[in-house]
Amino acid sequence: MNNRRNFLKQASLLSVGAFTTNIATPVFAIANRRQESARADSLTVPPYLQNLTATSVYVMFITAVKSYSWIEYEGQNGAVQKAHMEEDGLYDAYVKLNKIYISGLQPGRTYRYRVCSKPITLFEPYKLEYGEEVRTAWFTFNTPATDAQEASCVVLNDIHDSPEAFGKLLSLVKDRPYEFVALNGDTFHYQTDEQQIVDHLLLPCTNIFASQKPFLMIRGNHETRGKFRREFKNYFALPDDKYHFSFEQGPIFWVVLDTGEDKPDDHPVYAGIVDFDGVRERQAKWLAEVVETKAYKKAKYRVVLMHIPPHHSGDWHGPMHCQKLFSPIFEANNVDLVIAGHTHRYGVHPPDSNHTYPIVIGGGSKDGSRTIMHVAANTQQLHLDMIRDDGEKVGEYTVKAR
Repeated sequence: MNNRRNFLKQASLLSVGAFTTNIATPVFAIANRRQESARADSLTVPPYLQNLTATSVYVMFITAVKSYSWIEYEGQNGAVQKAHMEEDGLYDAYVKLNKIYISGLQPGRTYRYRVCSKPITLFEPYKLEYGEEVRTAWFTFNTPATDAQEASCVVLNDIHDSPEAFGKLLSLVKDRPYEFVALNGDTFHYQTDEQQIVDHLLLPCTNIFASQKPFLMIRGNHETRGKFRREFKNYFALPDDKYHFSFEQGPIFWVVLDTGEDKPDDHPVYAGIVDFDGVRERQAKWLAEVVETKAYKKAKYRVVLMHIPPHHSGDWHGPMHCQKLFSPIFEANNVDLVIAGHTHRYGVHPPDSNHTYPIVIGGGSKDGSRTIMHVAANTQQLHLDMIRDDGEKVGEYTVKAR
């Protein structure tokens, strides 16, 4: 396993280095030759965007050694500003994992940013020494406009520790616009350590899109497993630090749910240390409040992203509990589309006698059965295409605007 991870990491670094002339390329395009020769390995993971809104964004990255790092970005009037991790007057330093918040942005604008970092070589109470400063190439991102009349994204699910699948699937929509990537659960088999997250998610995604466009990490039942599952959340910037959240983008109101595990909480494999029933029950109360908000009610489209679908996923405890708690809320509040995964059987399920809302389930988890969904909406309609990893379209659905 370690040899495979090292191979994947080296392959990612080699492919990244091939694009050093583009300002939006991954981080190993160091700003000048002197800095590159001094510390080409200063970042283990290039910057990746999280929780991008019309006025703010989180930029995350991992340094190879404990360092003092910051972000430089073009603010008002093109002036370069700095952003740090700060708490109680202290900049977070002597750390590897960085989560830097940039606020005060303007909606509908393109921003440039870069990572700056200095390794800390000596950290004593009254003496601190740095290694040589490194700056990455400039990257760009776009803040969404608050009055946007269009929105688009892509949805992946059930990748199951196959990092090569990201490039293969995203190449199928390379000519289509998308503002973010939703990873709709089971990106991994289980959580082992940081290196697994780096090799099987962060490097593949930053190599393709994640330094310019954010991704949503939606927890599937397999992300709840393994000895590193409690540290997993540290690698993402989730709204309110919750796996469930909602947001508006263009004409779409999005709801993201954490569907938890598929087996009962008292199943022996969980050894008595889980409460996913409680997680789902708390979310149902939260969702009942969300659907009463003005933003939800006025949206042209209401779309739910959840790993375990409330129907068409068998009669195990988790799916049935999702059906019991969430489906009545969907029914009563005119949800337009539920996008799910989990079953490894792709399919489009229009409204029927069991559910008045459509459910689209992505495929997985092997070559030949994985899918990518492209969602695009304007003021007239929302359209979803589901494409199998061989390039064939295997499903579509259209929702007319309210």
